[in-house]
Amino acid sequence: MNERILVVDDERDIADLLEVYLNNDGFQVRKFYNAADALACVEREDIALALLDVMLPDMDGFGLLRAIREKHYFPIIMLTARIADGDKIMGLTLGADDYITKPFNPLEVTARVKTQLRRYTQYNRRPGGEESAPPPALERDVRGLVINKSTHHCSLYGQEIALTPIEFSILWELCQRQGQVVSSEELFEAVWGEKFLDNNNTVMAHIARLREKLHEPPRKPKFIKTVWGVGYTIE
Repeated sequence: MNERILVVDDERDIADLLEVYLNNDGFQVRKFYNAADALACVEREDIALALLDVMLPDMDGFGLLRAIREKHYFPIIMLTARIADGDKIMGLTLGADDYITKPFNPLEVTARVKTQLRRYTQYNRRPGGEESAPPPALERDVRGLVINKSTHHCSLYGQEIALTPIEFSILWELCQRQGQVVSSEELFEAVWGEKFLDNNNTVMAHIARLREKLHEPPRKPKFIKTVWGVGYTIE
């Protein structure tokens, strides 16, 4: 593996525990107890995924998430003792890919890390590798919104749209099922590969973030439309 995982948590026991489990799975861990040192690391090293605590001494995790997302799109998992839906939605809206509440089982954390890395690797694979032939281009063009699964490239009227792996997966799922209404449950299970719970607002938060990136007017979106009580559709 050897991917570099950024762990940022001011609770040293938790950060140390995550480091042990991630190291045991073959990851290289970059561990910090504050946001400033973590940001410096992100700028000088190639980070594959970040685990960010919400409560940090110099900047809250949401601020750190926002700062990272200005330049970087590797997967980010938020770690927090907060369980309020508002905090979860905020993190997802700002660009987090997953959210784990404390206390947690470190084996679950490492499992989610691997899931996010598999998804990120899949959607950012470039053709032309020595071990396999280039995959065929899988592209959808919806009235100027172009999304290509092979290159993980998305553009709107010729301007590139930077998407996280989760955002890309949701948009791809909607585009390839253009004209159909896709429920939140279907989207969640297709993208996250987990069972959907009725009180899960994860999909809604990511849809809101996607609409923002596509410059969609809230009341009359051109691309991702809500079918109330049913789900979402791209007509």
